Amino acid sequence: MTPVERLSGIVVWVLAIATVVFLLTPLAVTVAVSFGSSAVFTLPAPSWSLRWYEALGRSRELWGVVATSVQLAALSTVLGLGLGTAAAIGLLNGRFPGRDAIVTFLVSPLMLPGLVIGIAMLEAYRAAGLRSVWVSLILAHVVITLPYVVRTVYAALSLFDFTLIDAARTLGLSYPKAIVQVLVPALAPAFVTSGMFAFLASMDNYPISIFFTDAWTRTLPIQMLQFVEESPDPTIAAISTLLILLAVVVLVVGDRMVGLRRMADL
Repeated sequence: MTPVERLSGIVVWVLAIATVVFLLTPLAVTVAVSFGSSAVFTLPAPSWSLRWYEALGRSRELWGVVATSVQLAALSTVLGLGLGTAAAIGLLNGRFPGRDAIVTFLVSPLMLPGLVIGIAMLEAYRAAGLRSVWVSLILAHVVITLPYVVRTVYAALSLFDFTLIDAARTLGLSYPKAIVQVLVPALAPAFVTSGMFAFLASMDNYPISIFFTDAWTRTLPIQMLQFVEESPDPTIAAISTLLILLAVVVLVVGDRMVGLRRMADL
């Protein structure tokens, strides 16, 4: 290895470590603050305590909001998986003008600012006469979860050999059974991956949800903003730490499920 290559390797490692530290420092600070005993955001903490997690356990209002967010995220993820898979299959196997434009359009919610999408959907709902908070939230969250499903499943389908379905049918399976027993297992890793990202995106969404919530139906990010405005104490850090833990658990479980599925295929 030449001196230039050795120096380049060192520079790459330094930049990589600096990037990781830059990205993880805010998370580490949030977790540390959540375990402090001080009533204000301060580091280093005068002492360590679980008082803010105990306060979360006593908050009935918070757990109602958490239940609403989980239900909304789960339902929007299931609907997104169904609609996104159907759209991906149609776009991959279909031969019609504008197919590439439709693929780009379906992922456009990831390209546009959330506030822009929220305002556009608010005007569309108002023009359509839609007033139901739950229906508005579900439709909005399906829109923001759909791109994850479409892109992931579309990529997985592009590697799938559809002649396997024909082979299964020649062995006596009906078309629906061939889909369930051949296509669905092959797409299981894509379903798990896209479902994880869709669920987390729905749980964490604020800029679109703010337009459709009311005093009786609020999501967790909206409630967190209210906590910051009304009582800015480390309780919000405790909530953030639990959300970080949720993301880590979901990703680890999803990775293990994908790994087990691949081992089963081998």
